[in-house]
Amino acid sequence: MDQKFKNRIREQFGRAAMEYVYSKSFAGGKDLDAAAELLKPTKEDNMLDVACGGGHTAFYFSSMVRQVVASDLTMQMLKKAQEHIADEGDIDNVVFREADAEDLPFPAGSFTLLTCRIAPHHFPDVPRALKEFHRVLRRGGRMVIIDTLLPPDPEIAEFYQTMEKMRDPTHIRAYTEDRWRQMIEDSELILHEARILPKKHDFHDWARRAGMSKSKIQELNRFFMDAPEKIHDYFQIESFAGEVETYTDQKLLIYATRKEKEKK
Repeated sequence: MDQKFKNRIREQFGRAAMEYVYSKSFAGGKDLDAAAELLKPTKEDNMLDVACGGGHTAFYFSSMVRQVVASDLTMQMLKKAQEHIADEGDIDNVVFREADAEDLPFPAGSFTLLTCRIAPHHFPDVPRALKEFHRVLRRGGRMVIIDTLLPPDPEIAEFYQTMEKMRDPTHIRAYTEDRWRQMIEDSELILHEARILPKKHDFHDWARRAGMSKSKIQELNRFFMDAPEKIHDYFQIESFAGEVETYTDQKLLIYATRKEKEKK
């Protein structure tokens, strides 16, 4: 990962750490329930949550597994997530580690479960990160990745990429389902299931969470409102008096495993 860009990510999410920790959008959702359904966690599992952000995924799974290692590139985010989880009650099986998703500081085969939620669009090299996920998973280990799905229509995809970069300069790109399938295959992980889940966003909460100024939010609002009708339809943009209230995008949930050790 480029060091300058890595520092930009640290600065961006360091400033916004509290917004992410207390975000209702991240705290729960059908995507977490679906992840648990597929991963089938047990008290024997040692889990790694990559790019843990506010710690919501780690907290959600903490009661289901032996241990969760919550890792993130941004130390300030880790500190706020740790404080938040400590405030939630008697949870003693979540540990926090500063880590780059593309160069994880863990031995091979360290984990039986791995999650990475709403983060890969910030990774400069997703294939490299996937190879790291493969490396740190034990044979037979299970993995769920959840991230925003890039629409297949080029015009809608261009709108999505532009508006995400307007909101957050550390957004790099989202991927189509076909591209995700290819990257999983190339990483030698075994893809078992891909689910598409809609996610409705409160526009102003979503914009403020990224630390946007009032003028930048207004500019982004105009970008949404001026978009063609098919973009309004795809994102189900709801507005009142020229102000965007909500929009809905699609999240892709990938469930994959590392190949079991072959029996002799």
